[in-house]
Amino acid sequence: MALNIIDFKDVDISSYDAVVVGSGFAGAVTARELAERGGKRVLIIEKRPHIAGNMYDEYDEAGILVHRYGPHIFHTCDQQVFNYVRQFTGWIAYQHHVLADWYGTYMPVPFNKNSMEIAFGEEKAAHLIQKLIDTFGDERKVTINELRATDDAELAEVADFVYENVFLYYTQKQWGVTPEEVDPSVTARVPVFISRDDRYFQDTYQGMPSLGYTALFEDMLGHAGIDICLSTDAVSVFDLEFEGDAEDSKLACIKIKGQAFTGPIVYTGPLDELFCGRFGRLPYRTLDFVYETYDEEYKLPCGTVNYTVTEDYTRITEFKHLTRQKSDKTTIMKEYSRAYEDPDTQIPYYAIIDDENKAHYERYLALTESLPNFYPVGRLAEYRYYNMDRIVHLALGLSRKILDAE
Repeated sequence: MALNIIDFKDVDISSYDAVVVGSGFAGAVTARELAERGGKRVLIIEKRPHIAGNMYDEYDEAGILVHRYGPHIFHTCDQQVFNYVRQFTGWIAYQHHVLADWYGTYMPVPFNKNSMEIAFGEEKAAHLIQKLIDTFGDERKVTINELRATDDAELAEVADFVYENVFLYYTQKQWGVTPEEVDPSVTARVPVFISRDDRYFQDTYQGMPSLGYTALFEDMLGHAGIDICLSTDAVSVFDLEFEGDAEDSKLACIKIKGQAFTGPIVYTGPLDELFCGRFGRLPYRTLDFVYETYDEEYKLPCGTVNYTVTEDYTRITEFKHLTRQKSDKTTIMKEYSRAYEDPDTQIPYYAIIDDENKAHYERYLALTESLPNFYPVGRLAEYRYYNMDRIVHLALGLSRKILDAE
C-alpha cells in the first residue's frame, strides 16, 4: 500500500501506541515490526523531506539512479536479515569490487595477490606470494602488523607498501588527521589478502534492491498502522522534562503535544542533538558529494575507485555498475570528507570513536536511563559504526524486546 504521509499539526498523539524517530533501517524495521507483529499504531517522525535515511536514492536529471548519501551495497552473512529485507524488494545479484588509483594505475583493494603483481611486478610478486603462503598459509587474511612481526625484511616491505600506498593518505583525507595522528591500533589491522578473490566483501549474501532503496523503504513503511511526518525535527516537537535542574538530571518524561507519551519511543538520531548539545557536540566526520554526468556508457572500470595517493576526494562511485541500469549516459559521484561542525547544514556520517568521545556519549546516554520507554538504536543514537545488516539485526531484536515486554 502507499505511504501514509501526514502533517504533524494534524497528529492526535493519543491515538498512537509508539513513536519512532527516523526512517532509515533502524527506524523503518522497528516501525514495521511494531505495526505488523504487534498490531500497534506507529508514528514516524522524520527530519528530512523523504524516507529511507542515508539509503535514499532517486533518479537524477540524466535518468540515472543515484544514492544521495553515499554508495550503499547490501551484504550480510545473516540469512534471517537477508530474508527479512527480501520481503520488500526484488534483488539484483551484485558483487562489489573496489580499485585503488595508484598514480593512474588501478590496483584491487583490499590488497591481494593481484595487487601485489601490479605493485611489484610478476616475478617479485611470485616470490613474495610464495613467502606469504609459506609463512601464513594460502587463502588467508593477515594484517600489516603480522607481516612486520615476522622480522622478514621482504614481508615488512609489503607491509610498508600497503601502509603508504593504500592506507595512509586515504585515512588522512577520511578522518582529517596528520600521519602522526593516525591511530596505530587501526594501522595494525590493515589487511593483506593471500588470495585472488577481488571482491570487496566476502559475505554469503550480497546484492542490490532491484528498484532501488527508496522503493524498498516505501514497501516496508507502506502499512496501515504506520503514519509518517516528514520535514519534522523531533527536537522541535519533543518537550523534555527532567527530574531536576542539575545539568546531569535524568529524563523524567517526553511530552508530545503537551501529553507525556508513555508508549515506546524508538530514537535513531544523534543523542547529543536531542539534548541540544548541553555537554558539547559529539564529534563526527561529514561528507560532501559532487555529481558529474557524462555522455558515455561508463566512466570507471568498476563501482568504486579509491584515491589512495592523489586527489583531495577519497573515492568516486559510478552507480550504474551497482544498479545494472542501462543507459548511454552515466553519473559519477566524488566524495569529500570533512569535519562535522554545523548540525543545521551538515549530516553526521562517521562517529570519531575513542575513549574520550565514548565517555562523552555515555554522559548523554545516562540522561535517558531513567526513562524505560526510550530506546536509542542505530549508528547515531549509539555513537557506533554499523553496517546495514547489523542495524536490521538490532532493529529486529529491539522490536522483539519491546513486544515481549508487553
